[in-house]
Amino acid sequence: MRILVPNLGSTSLKYQLLETDGEKVLARGKIERIGSAKSPVTTWDAESEKEVREALEVPDHRAAVKILIDKLTHLGAQTEEKDAISAVGFKAVHGGPRYCGSFPVDDELLAAMKEFVPVAPVHNPVYIQAMQIFREVLPGVPMVAVFETGFHARMPERACTYGVPYEWQEKYGVRRYGFHGSSHRYVSQRVPQILGRAASDLRLVSCHLGGSSSICAVRGGNSVDSSFGFSAQSGIEHATRCGDLDPFVILDVMERGKLTPAQAGEILCKKGGLLGISGLSSDLRDLEEAASKGHRRSALAIDVMVYEVKKYIGAFAAAMGGLNAVAFAGGIGENSWRIRQEVCRDLEFLGIHVDNEANRQPARADRIISSPNCGVAVLVVYTNEEIMVAREAVRVLTGAPGA
Repeated sequence: MRILVPNLGSTSLKYQLLETDGEKVLARGKIERIGSAKSPVTTWDAESEKEVREALEVPDHRAAVKILIDKLTHLGAQTEEKDAISAVGFKAVHGGPRYCGSFPVDDELLAAMKEFVPVAPVHNPVYIQAMQIFREVLPGVPMVAVFETGFHARMPERACTYGVPYEWQEKYGVRRYGFHGSSHRYVSQRVPQILGRAASDLRLVSCHLGGSSSICAVRGGNSVDSSFGFSAQSGIEHATRCGDLDPFVILDVMERGKLTPAQAGEILCKKGGLLGISGLSSDLRDLEEAASKGHRRSALAIDVMVYEVKKYIGAFAAAMGGLNAVAFAGGIGENSWRIRQEVCRDLEFLGIHVDNEANRQPARADRIISSPNCGVAVLVVYTNEEIMVAREAVRVLTGAPGA
């Protein structure tokens, strides 16, 4: 089965076409700066093994989708496949309590996503639009939404219940959901393979660090807690989103600054996190460079991020009654040896000892970076959210039981 997995941004569209038999990437590409006079379009397919770069007029996401499909159409003619695309799998974000898992895309699902737009204002609107466009452009092609909350759906009730009136949970779905489910699920399956151990034996902390970051406690292959809560606005600091915040800060600043809820939400989504603290950039690479030159607030932003990741590792080790492994994934977790080093510093009491040479290796490969014979394995895992979405799409379409 050939599963198309699109990854949507407000002005971008990335995609992979995966053959699930053998889990091969048949094609991939990205369309950037959608809406600009000329949009960079990059495509690659396994048949030609060539990367093609063009500058095309792409006025909106509908045009981007049509370009994507046009780029893939020829692939069906080269094999026994009837169509280039068997199904589309979306890495959806928030569908509320009813949609914690993977489901066929239909009108009811889209309505649930619309209901939670205020909770996921950055992610839900663009995916709702994309699902509608793909349904129109590819009529009859099955579509599956793989919600990021799915991996966390069976968290213990004690871990997902807030100290608010319980009727808020019953009436409004106010609870801890957790996100980055595809990434944490992949890490939870990959780490046992690397270590040669059964997933059922492991107590793992998965650290997905990037523009959006979250920490997940995984025991026996299942998510038992997450730094993310009711929204993707929560947890540790993100690139431009604030992370956890005393709710009365928001109420106080809204009153003092005469801000509307929409204005406050805009600030919390786009002017907080690493950007908000540093006042310079949301990109960790910029902050590391600035910090090395003495920019105090850039150094502070990095320190805050490291400190919060470190706290979650300790808290989740306590919640699971021990710790066997810590894995770093995501753009920052995979690529910044400094962040990995600083997060693990002073955690020797938990059995965490990083091998500095292994940690600094530039190789883009899954690997163990902890010292030999230490109590807790520390790993770098290059997460693959697309393959998890493809697997879930196949499971839903074939009626196989859930993970």
